[in-house]
Amino acid sequence: MIHPVTVRKIKIGEGMPKICVPVVGVTEEEILSEARNAVTFPVDLVEWRGDWFADIAQPEPVKRVLAGLREILGEIPLLFTFRTAGEGGQREIDVSDYEALNGMVIGTGYADMVDVEFFMGQTEKEMISGNGESHDGNGNHRSVPGKTVRNLIDEAHAHDVKVIASNHDFEKTPRKDAIISRLRSMQDAGADIAKIAVMPQNKADVLELLCATEEMYRLYGQIPLITMSMAGDGLISRMCGEVFGSAVTFGSAGKASAPGQIAAGELRNVLNILHDNL
Repeated sequence: MIHPVTVRKIKIGEGMPKICVPVVGVTEEEILSEARNAVTFPVDLVEWRGDWFADIAQPEPVKRVLAGLREILGEIPLLFTFRTAGEGGQREIDVSDYEALNGMVIGTGYADMVDVEFFMGQTEKEMISGNGESHDGNGNHRSVPGKTVRNLIDEAHAHDVKVIASNHDFEKTPRKDAIISRLRSMQDAGADIAKIAVMPQNKADVLELLCATEEMYRLYGQIPLITMSMAGDGLISRMCGEVFGSAVTFGSAGKASAPGQIAAGELRNVLNILHDNL
């Protein structure tokens, strides 16, 4: 049974999927301008993609941006994300710097949620098999998060900040069992929300993602899920979350942060149609 997560006045995991809009400006001025624009759309959450920010390595500019975003957003929850290059972001970062940056953001009190890449510091081989995994009672693989991820989850919860554990594959769609295993591992690790985004090579891959979402939600889900198949083929997955069990969908209020995002207003119309007829 899914237990919704309440962030300010938004309850994630209940009712219609919540719409999150990314802010991807390079300068402080661009970021705040995009945020002012974002709040004119029908959005539930705003994500600041810190990896786009030119001064992300400097604490004071980051704090200024966070303070400015908090003022603009009011009661709209703010999600902070530094997406690494390996998972589709704009730049790479050392594991220690990643932990320090997110820890600093958590400590400011301006962000309501942080995105933590679940396999941060692990190689692809470690993600899939061998090191960093355990087995559940049924003999299935479970990925064990590294020290950085465990530290950030603990730090966030100590400051009453919610954690979205995430994993992004911009090349392929893993098999259903692998998707479910990763989502269950995030849940086991203490994340508040589990997220996975994958790239389809064909339409069957989209069905694989949707089947994995439904099975995770129905059989194992305790925390809200965010799942999506990217690009044009995967567009349908951004709209039908309420049917299959995904609690948040990402739309755009200008510049998109990932392939397949559509305008937040159009997305809201589709979500309303599905919700009213379920």
